[in-house]
Amino acid sequence: MATVSEGNFAGSLAGRLGQHSYLIDAATGLTVEPADVRRLIAGYAAVFHAAGLRAGERILVASPLSPLSCLAYLGAMYAGLVVAPVEERSLAGSGAALVEATDARAIWTEQKAAFEWLRHTPTLLCLHGDLTAGKPLPMAPVTRQASDLAALMSTSGSTGVPRFVMVTHGNLRANTEAIARSQGLREDERAMLVLPISYCFGASVVHSHLYQGGGVVFDRRFMFPDKVVQSIGQYQCTTFAGVPTAYNVLVERSKIRATPLPTLRRMLQAGGALAKPVIEEIRRAVPNARFYVMYGQTEATARISCLEPSRWDDKAGSVGRPLDNLTVRILNEQGEELPTGQTGEIWAKGPSICAGYLNDAAENELVFRNGWLRTRDLGHLDEEGFLWVQGRLGAFAKMRGLRVSFAEVEAKVAAPPGVMECAAHAVPHPEAGEALVLLMVARAGAQPVWEELRRSLPAHWMFDSARFVGELPKTANGKLARAALAQQLKASHGSA
Repeated sequence: MATVSEGNFAGSLAGRLGQHSYLIDAATGLTVEPADVRRLIAGYAAVFHAAGLRAGERILVASPLSPLSCLAYLGAMYAGLVVAPVEERSLAGSGAALVEATDARAIWTEQKAAFEWLRHTPTLLCLHGDLTAGKPLPMAPVTRQASDLAALMSTSGSTGVPRFVMVTHGNLRANTEAIARSQGLREDERAMLVLPISYCFGASVVHSHLYQGGGVVFDRRFMFPDKVVQSIGQYQCTTFAGVPTAYNVLVERSKIRATPLPTLRRMLQAGGALAKPVIEEIRRAVPNARFYVMYGQTEATARISCLEPSRWDDKAGSVGRPLDNLTVRILNEQGEELPTGQTGEIWAKGPSICAGYLNDAAENELVFRNGWLRTRDLGHLDEEGFLWVQGRLGAFAKMRGLRVSFAEVEAKVAAPPGVMECAAHAVPHPEAGEALVLLMVARAGAQPVWEELRRSLPAHWMFDSARFVGELPKTANGKLARAALAQQLKASHGSA
C-alpha cells in the first residue's frame, strides 16, 4: 500500500482499511465488520459536525476498551477535531478541570454521562453511545495539514489534571509508518489490546494495525488473565501488547504455557524495563511469537526505538536501535555529544517528535529544542547503534507503565503533620516495573509511623521501602540533590 505523506491521519487510516479490519469486543462478542468500520468512522465525524463542532476544536473522548470508543476517537480526528482521549474515571473525578485544561467544547462517553460537575458547564456539548444508528452519514475526511493538531495525549495516568502533549497529524503518520516497518506488520494482522487508547502505547497499537489494513480485539478483562489468553486464541490474534505488569501477570497467574496460541506472531513490550527472566519465560511459553522490546515517550508520539527479536540473545537489556526515521544522540550536561559507550542524556529528533506541551511554555523551552526532544532519560549507544537506557534524569517513576512525578509523591507524603521533608526515588520492581523508595525527615518532636502515612496515599502507588532519616542530601543552593540521593540509596538500601 502507498504511503500517504499529507493530510488527515484518520482519513488516511480509514482509506487503508481492508478485509481484515474487524473491531471486536472480546467481553461481549460485539463485532464491527470491516465494511462497517470505515463507514462508522465517517459516521461519527458527520454527527460531530452536525452538532456544530468544527475543525480545530477540542473534544474529550472517554476511552474504555471497546470498539465504540475507538470509533469515536477516530471519528473525531476524521472530522478535523483535536481529540483528547481520557480514562472515564478521570473524566468522572476531574472532568471540569480537564475541560478547562484542554479548552474542550464537547465530551463523548460510551454511556450517558451523569457527572456532578456537568451541572456547572451548561455550554459543554455532551454526546454518548453509538451516534450513527439510523442516520445517513456520507462525509469525506476534513482537510488537515501535517502540522495541524490531531490529538492531545496525556503524559500521566495518575488522578488529577495531567500534562497534555500536542500531537499532529504528521507526527501520527510518521510514527505509525515507522512502527509498522519495525515490526513487519502486514494486512492480515489482528491485535489483542488490553491497554487504553488514552495511553500512547495503546493508541499506537490501534493506529499501526488499522493503518496496515488489520484489526483490533479489545479486552478489558485482564484482571482475569486467562480470559484474555483464551481470547487471543479464539479471535486468532497475531499481536499482543503489554507493559511489564501484564507480562508478570501472564507468567505468574495465567495458563499461557499450557494454551496453544498458533496465530500469535509478536509480543510487544514497552512502558518500562521488564526483567530478563520474565522475557525468557514468555519466549519459551509462546515460541512462535517474536518478542519486541521497545522504548518510547508520549512526547515522541509513542515509539523511539525497537529491539528486533533476532538480536535478543546478544543484546538483552538494550531497547534496540532508533526507528528508521529518528535520530538519537547522547549529550552530557554541557550539551556536548558523547562518544559511543559513554552515558549521558538521551535526545531524539525526527518527524514523530511532537509539537510540545499544551499551554506550558516553560516546560516546552526545557524539553523541545530546535526539533530535538530532551527525554530526560540516561543511557548510551553501543558500537552498533543500540540504545541502552540506564535511568532517569527526570524526577518521576514509571509504575505499571504510568508516570508519577516525584514532586507529587513528595508533596503528598509531606502533607500530614509530623513529616517535614520527603525525597522519592525509583527502583526496579518485579510486578510494577518500578517502585518508590522514600526518605523522610520528621518534624521536631514528632514520631510519625510509616504504616499510618501509607494509608493516606493512592493505593496504586507501589513502595519498595521507606524510612526516616536525619537529613536529606542538598545542593549548594538548598535544593534536593537527586544524584547524591541515588548514590546514597545504592550504597545503603533501607527496608520498609
